[in-house]
Amino acid sequence: MKKIALIQQAPYVLDKERTIKKAVKIINSVAEQGAELIVFPEAFIPGYPAWIWRLKPGGDWGISEALHARLLKNSIDLTSDDLKPMLEAAKKKSITIVCGINERDNANSQSTIYNAVITINTQGQIVNHHRKLMPTNPERMVWGFGDGHGLNVIDTPVGRIGNLICWENYMPLARYALYAQGIEIYIAPTYDSGEAWTGTMQHIAREGKCWVLSCGVALERKDLPEDFPDIDRIYPVDEEWINPGGSLVISPSGEIVAGPLSKEKGNVIVDIDVDLASSSKRALDVAGHYSRPDIFKLEIDKSRQSSVFFKNDS
Repeated sequence: MKKIALIQQAPYVLDKERTIKKAVKIINSVAEQGAELIVFPEAFIPGYPAWIWRLKPGGDWGISEALHARLLKNSIDLTSDDLKPMLEAAKKKSITIVCGINERDNANSQSTIYNAVITINTQGQIVNHHRKLMPTNPERMVWGFGDGHGLNVIDTPVGRIGNLICWENYMPLARYALYAQGIEIYIAPTYDSGEAWTGTMQHIAREGKCWVLSCGVALERKDLPEDFPDIDRIYPVDEEWINPGGSLVISPSGEIVAGPLSKEKGNVIVDIDVDLASSSKRALDVAGHYSRPDIFKLEIDKSRQSSVFFKNDS
Protein backbone atom coordinates (compact mmCIF):
# COMPACT_ATOMS: atom_id res chain seq x y z
CA MET A 1 0.00 0.00 0.00
CA LYS A 2 1.13 3.54 -0.81
CA LYS A 3 -0.17 6.70 0.86
CA ILE A 4 -1.10 9.56 -1.46
CA ALA A 5 -2.36 13.07 -0.70
CA LEU A 6 -4.46 15.43 -2.81
CA ILE A 7 -4.10 19.03 -1.68
CA GLN A 8 -7.38 20.93 -1.98
CA GLN A 9 -6.15 24.25 -0.66
CA ALA A 10 -6.24 27.75 -2.10
CA PRO A 11 -3.05 29.54 -3.16
CA TYR A 12 -2.22 33.15 -2.49
CA VAL A 13 -3.72 34.21 -5.79
CA LEU A 14 -1.31 36.18 -8.01
CA ASP A 15 1.50 35.90 -5.43
CA LYS A 16 3.97 33.15 -6.32
CA GLU A 17 6.35 33.68 -3.39
CA ARG A 18 3.69 33.36 -0.70
CA THR A 19 2.06 30.45 -2.54
CA ILE A 20 5.36 28.56 -2.73
CA LYS A 21 5.93 29.13 1.00
CA LYS A 22 2.45 27.78 1.68
CA ALA A 23 3.13 24.77 -0.53
CA VAL A 24 6.29 23.96 1.44
CA LYS A 25 4.37 24.08 4.72
CA ILE A 26 1.77 21.73 3.27
CA ILE A 27 4.44 19.37 1.95
CA ASN A 28 6.12 19.16 5.35
CA SER A 29 2.83 18.64 7.16
CA VAL A 30 1.45 15.96 4.83
CA ALA A 31 4.79 14.16 4.67
CA GLU A 32 4.69 13.90 8.46
CA GLN A 33 1.38 12.05 8.03
CA GLY A 34 3.14 9.46 5.89
CA ALA A 35 2.24 10.64 2.40
CA GLU A 36 4.65 9.47 -0.30
CA LEU A 37 3.00 11.28 -3.24
CA ILE A 38 1.55 14.79 -2.97
CA VAL A 39 -0.62 16.28 -5.72
CA PHE A 40 -1.49 19.99 -5.98
CA PRO A 41 -4.31 21.39 -8.17
CA GLU A 42 -4.25 22.81 -11.66
CA ALA A 43 -2.31 26.09 -11.94
CA PHE A 44 -1.78 26.17 -8.16
CA ILE A 45 1.11 28.62 -8.46
CA PRO A 46 0.05 31.43 -8.38
CA GLY A 47 -3.58 30.33 -8.91
CA TYR A 48 -6.02 29.41 -11.64
CA PRO A 49 -7.15 32.59 -13.51
CA ALA A 50 -10.82 32.03 -12.73
CA TRP A 51 -11.73 35.57 -13.78
CA ILE A 52 -11.52 34.60 -17.44
CA TRP A 53 -14.92 32.91 -17.12
CA ARG A 54 -16.51 36.16 -15.84
CA LEU A 55 -14.96 38.99 -17.82
CA LYS A 56 -16.66 40.11 -21.02
CA PRO A 57 -14.55 39.60 -24.15
CA GLY A 58 -13.64 43.05 -25.41
CA GLY A 59 -15.71 44.75 -22.71
CA ASP A 60 -13.34 44.26 -19.80
CA TRP A 61 -10.12 44.77 -21.70
CA GLY A 62 -8.47 47.02 -19.11
CA ILE A 63 -9.11 44.60 -16.26
CA SER A 64 -7.96 41.66 -18.36
CA GLU A 65 -4.72 43.46 -19.23
CA ALA A 66 -4.02 44.36 -15.59
CA LEU A 67 -4.68 40.86 -14.29
CA HIS A 68 -2.67 39.24 -17.08
CA ALA A 69 0.32 41.46 -16.30
CA ARG A 70 0.22 40.35 -12.65
CA LEU A 71 -0.16 36.71 -13.65
CA LEU A 72 2.80 36.96 -16.03
CA LYS A 73 4.96 38.56 -13.35
CA ASN A 74 4.06 35.80 -10.89
CA SER A 75 4.39 32.86 -13.27
CA ILE A 76 7.25 30.40 -12.86
CA ASP A 77 10.39 30.53 -14.98
CA LEU A 78 11.77 27.03 -14.66
CA THR A 79 15.31 28.27 -15.29
CA SER A 80 15.10 30.42 -12.16
CA ASP A 81 15.29 29.47 -8.48
CA ASP A 82 11.58 30.15 -7.95
CA LEU A 83 10.80 26.55 -7.00
CA LYS A 84 13.97 25.89 -4.99
CA PRO A 85 12.10 25.74 -1.64
CA MET A 86 9.76 23.04 -3.00
CA LEU A 87 12.62 21.08 -4.53
CA GLU A 88 14.48 21.14 -1.23
CA ALA A 89 11.35 20.06 0.66
CA ALA A 90 10.84 17.11 -1.69
CA LYS A 91 14.42 15.97 -1.14
CA LYS A 92 14.34 16.52 2.61
CA LYS A 93 11.12 14.53 3.02
CA SER A 94 11.99 12.02 0.25
CA ILE A 95 8.60 12.57 -1.35
CA THR A 96 7.24 12.81 -4.90
CA ILE A 97 5.33 15.99 -5.78
CA VAL A 98 3.06 16.80 -8.71
CA CYS A 99 2.13 20.48 -8.92
CA GLY A 100 0.23 22.68 -11.37
CA ILE A 101 1.88 25.99 -12.24
CA ASN A 102 1.53 28.97 -14.50
CA GLU A 103 4.81 28.74 -16.40
CA ARG A 104 6.48 31.72 -18.05
CA ASP A 105 8.28 30.55 -21.17
CA ASN A 106 12.02 31.17 -20.93
CA ALA A 107 12.59 30.83 -24.68
CA ASN A 108 11.46 32.72 -27.79
CA SER A 109 9.51 35.84 -26.72
CA GLN A 110 9.73 34.96 -22.99
CA SER A 111 6.24 36.37 -22.50
CA THR A 112 3.94 33.39 -23.13
CA ILE A 113 2.30 31.72 -20.14
CA TYR A 114 1.64 27.97 -20.18
CA ASN A 115 -0.64 25.92 -17.98
CA ALA A 116 1.90 23.35 -16.86
CA VAL A 117 2.35 20.50 -14.40
CA ILE A 118 5.72 19.53 -13.00
CA THR A 119 6.77 16.30 -11.32
CA ILE A 120 9.45 16.53 -8.62
CA ASN A 121 11.20 13.34 -7.55
CA THR A 122 12.49 12.31 -4.12
CA GLN A 123 15.89 13.82 -4.95
CA GLY A 124 14.37 17.27 -5.46
CA GLN A 125 14.68 17.19 -9.26
CA ILE A 126 12.05 18.12 -11.84
CA VAL A 127 11.73 14.89 -13.81
CA ASN A 128 8.75 15.79 -15.98
CA HIS A 129 7.30 19.05 -17.28
CA HIS A 130 4.00 18.88 -19.14
CA ARG A 131 2.26 21.83 -20.79
CA LYS A 132 -1.50 21.62 -21.30
CA LEU A 133 -2.03 20.61 -24.91
CA MET A 134 -5.20 22.58 -25.50
CA PRO A 135 -6.37 25.47 -23.30
CA THR A 136 -10.16 25.41 -23.04
CA ASN A 137 -12.36 28.21 -24.38
CA PRO A 138 -11.35 31.56 -22.72
CA GLU A 139 -8.19 29.93 -21.35
CA ARG A 140 -6.74 30.55 -24.82
CA MET A 141 -6.61 34.27 -23.99
CA VAL A 142 -4.25 33.43 -21.13
CA TRP A 143 -2.22 30.31 -21.99
CA GLY A 144 -0.28 29.15 -25.01
CA PHE A 145 -0.70 25.70 -26.59
CA GLY A 146 1.48 22.95 -25.16
CA ASP A 147 3.07 20.01 -26.96
CA GLY A 148 3.83 16.32 -26.52
CA HIS A 149 7.14 16.82 -24.74
CA GLY A 150 5.68 16.05 -21.31
CA LEU A 151 3.46 13.12 -22.28
CA ASN A 152 5.55 10.81 -20.12
CA VAL A 153 4.96 8.19 -17.47
CA ILE A 154 7.58 8.40 -14.71
CA ASP A 155 8.83 5.66 -12.41
CA THR A 156 8.58 6.71 -8.76
CA PRO A 157 8.76 4.88 -5.42
CA VAL A 158 4.95 5.06 -5.36
CA GLY A 159 4.44 3.65 -8.86
CA ARG A 160 4.39 4.71 -12.50
CA ILE A 161 2.72 8.12 -12.64
CA GLY A 162 1.62 10.48 -15.42
CA ASN A 163 -0.79 13.37 -15.78
CA LEU A 164 -3.14 15.29 -18.02
CA ILE A 165 -4.66 18.63 -17.09
CA CYS A 166 -8.42 19.25 -16.82
CA TRP A 167 -10.20 18.97 -20.19
CA GLU A 168 -7.26 17.44 -22.03
CA ASN A 169 -8.45 14.34 -20.17
CA TYR A 170 -11.26 14.33 -22.75
CA MET A 171 -8.66 13.80 -25.50
CA PRO A 172 -8.64 10.01 -26.05
CA LEU A 173 -5.32 9.94 -27.89
CA ALA A 174 -3.61 11.87 -25.09
CA ARG A 175 -4.97 9.36 -22.58
CA TYR A 176 -3.77 6.50 -24.76
CA ALA A 177 -0.28 7.98 -24.82
CA LEU A 178 -0.17 7.44 -21.06
CA TYR A 179 -1.86 4.03 -21.07
CA ALA A 180 0.75 2.82 -23.57
CA GLN A 181 3.55 3.67 -21.15
CA GLY A 182 2.24 1.45 -18.37
CA ILE A 183 0.67 4.11 -16.19
CA GLU A 184 -0.43 2.94 -12.74
CA ILE A 185 -1.40 6.25 -11.12
CA TYR A 186 -3.15 8.66 -13.48
CA ILE A 187 -3.14 12.22 -12.12
CA ALA A 188 -5.67 14.83 -13.27
CA PRO A 189 -5.24 18.31 -11.77
CA THR A 190 -8.40 20.20 -12.73
CA TYR A 191 -10.68 23.21 -12.42
CA ASP A 192 -13.68 21.08 -13.37
CA SER A 193 -15.89 19.28 -10.84
CA GLY A 194 -19.35 17.80 -10.41
CA GLU A 195 -21.14 14.63 -11.46
CA ALA A 196 -20.12 14.76 -15.12
CA TRP A 197 -16.46 15.21 -14.23
CA THR A 198 -16.60 12.43 -11.67
CA GLY A 199 -18.12 10.16 -14.31
CA THR A 200 -15.25 10.99 -16.68
CA MET A 201 -12.68 10.13 -14.02
CA GLN A 202 -14.43 6.82 -13.36
CA HIS A 203 -14.44 6.04 -17.08
CA ILE A 204 -10.70 6.73 -17.32
CA ALA A 205 -10.02 4.43 -14.37
CA ARG A 206 -12.04 1.63 -15.99
CA GLU A 207 -10.59 2.26 -19.45
CA GLY A 208 -6.95 2.45 -18.40
CA LYS A 209 -7.26 0.08 -15.43
CA CYS A 210 -5.31 2.56 -13.34
CA TRP A 211 -5.74 4.59 -10.20
CA VAL A 212 -7.10 8.06 -10.95
CA LEU A 213 -6.31 11.02 -8.70
CA SER A 214 -8.34 14.11 -9.55
CA CYS A 215 -7.14 17.17 -7.63
CA GLY A 216 -9.57 20.09 -7.87
CA VAL A 217 -9.28 23.85 -7.42
CA ALA A 218 -11.05 25.05 -4.27
CA LEU A 219 -11.37 28.82 -4.45
CA GLU A 220 -13.45 31.26 -2.42
CA ARG A 221 -14.02 34.96 -2.93
CA LYS A 222 -11.97 35.68 0.19
CA ASP A 223 -8.95 34.00 -1.45
CA LEU A 224 -8.65 36.79 -4.03
CA PRO A 225 -6.22 39.65 -3.28
CA GLU A 226 -7.71 42.72 -1.59
CA ASP A 227 -6.83 44.91 -4.58
CA PHE A 228 -8.53 42.64 -7.14
CA PRO A 229 -10.01 45.11 -9.68
CA ASP A 230 -13.80 45.61 -9.76
CA ILE A 231 -14.27 42.59 -7.51
CA ASP A 232 -17.81 43.47 -6.37
CA ARG A 233 -19.10 43.37 -9.95
CA ILE A 234 -17.17 40.28 -11.03
CA TYR A 235 -17.68 38.36 -7.77
CA PRO A 236 -20.65 39.75 -5.79
CA VAL A 237 -20.24 39.89 -2.01
CA ASP A 238 -22.93 37.24 -1.45
CA GLU A 239 -21.02 34.72 -3.60
CA GLU A 240 -18.77 32.75 -1.28
CA TRP A 241 -17.46 29.96 -3.51
CA ILE A 242 -15.88 30.60 -6.90
CA ASN A 243 -14.99 26.93 -7.47
CA PRO A 244 -15.85 24.00 -5.19
CA GLY A 245 -12.87 21.68 -5.61
CA GLY A 246 -14.22 18.14 -5.90
CA SER A 247 -10.99 16.17 -5.38
CA LEU A 248 -11.40 12.40 -5.42
CA VAL A 249 -9.58 9.09 -5.70
CA ILE A 250 -10.84 6.27 -7.95
CA SER A 251 -9.65 2.67 -8.11
CA PRO A 252 -8.87 0.77 -11.35
CA SER A 253 -12.38 -0.73 -11.17
CA GLY A 254 -13.95 2.74 -11.31
CA GLU A 255 -14.94 2.72 -7.64
CA ILE A 256 -14.71 6.03 -5.75
CA VAL A 257 -12.60 5.31 -2.68
CA ALA A 258 -12.25 8.89 -1.38
CA GLY A 259 -14.08 12.14 -2.05
CA PRO A 260 -15.31 14.08 -3.81
CA LEU A 261 -14.36 16.85 -1.39
CA SER A 262 -16.67 19.73 -2.35
CA LYS A 263 -16.91 23.30 -1.04
CA GLU A 264 -14.34 22.49 1.57
CA LYS A 265 -10.64 23.18 2.02
CA GLY A 266 -8.60 20.18 3.06
CA ASN A 267 -6.50 17.24 1.97
CA VAL A 268 -7.61 13.85 0.69
CA ILE A 269 -5.14 11.36 2.14
CA VAL A 270 -5.62 7.66 1.40
CA ASP A 271 -3.72 4.39 1.02
CA ILE A 272 -3.91 2.73 -2.39
CA ASP A 273 -2.90 -0.71 -3.61
CA VAL A 274 -0.88 0.16 -6.71
CA ASP A 275 -0.63 -3.49 -7.80
CA LEU A 276 -4.33 -3.40 -8.75
CA ALA A 277 -3.32 -1.36 -11.80
CA SER A 278 -1.61 -4.45 -13.19
CA SER A 279 -3.86 -7.26 -12.02
CA SER A 280 -6.99 -5.41 -13.22
CA LYS A 281 -5.77 -5.60 -16.82
CA ARG A 282 -6.39 -9.36 -17.07
CA ALA A 283 -9.74 -8.84 -18.81
CA LEU A 284 -9.09 -5.46 -20.47
CA ASP A 285 -5.74 -3.96 -21.43
CA VAL A 286 -6.33 -1.24 -24.02
CA ALA A 287 -2.62 -0.75 -24.69
CA GLY A 288 -1.80 -4.44 -24.51
CA HIS A 289 -3.77 -7.56 -25.42
CA TYR A 290 -6.88 -5.49 -26.26
CA SER A 291 -5.10 -3.02 -28.56
CA ARG A 292 -5.24 -4.62 -32.06
CA PRO A 293 -2.08 -2.96 -33.45
CA ASP A 294 -2.75 -4.61 -36.80
CA ILE A 295 -5.65 -2.16 -37.18
CA PHE A 296 -4.83 0.84 -34.98
CA LYS A 297 -1.54 2.72 -34.58
CA LEU A 298 -0.82 5.98 -32.77
CA GLU A 299 2.19 8.19 -33.53
CA ILE A 300 3.18 10.74 -30.88
CA ASP A 301 5.62 13.62 -31.39
CA LYS A 302 7.34 14.35 -28.06
CA SER A 303 9.60 17.11 -29.36
CA ARG A 304 9.38 20.56 -27.81
CA GLN A 305 7.71 22.79 -30.39
CA SER A 306 9.19 26.12 -31.41
CA SER A 307 8.56 28.63 -34.18
CA VAL A 308 12.23 29.41 -34.65
CA PHE A 309 15.45 27.40 -35.03
CA PHE A 310 18.80 29.15 -35.15
CA LYS A 311 21.79 27.78 -37.08
CA ASN A 312 25.36 28.87 -36.47
CA ASP A 313 27.07 30.74 -39.29
CA SER A 314 30.16 28.54 -38.99
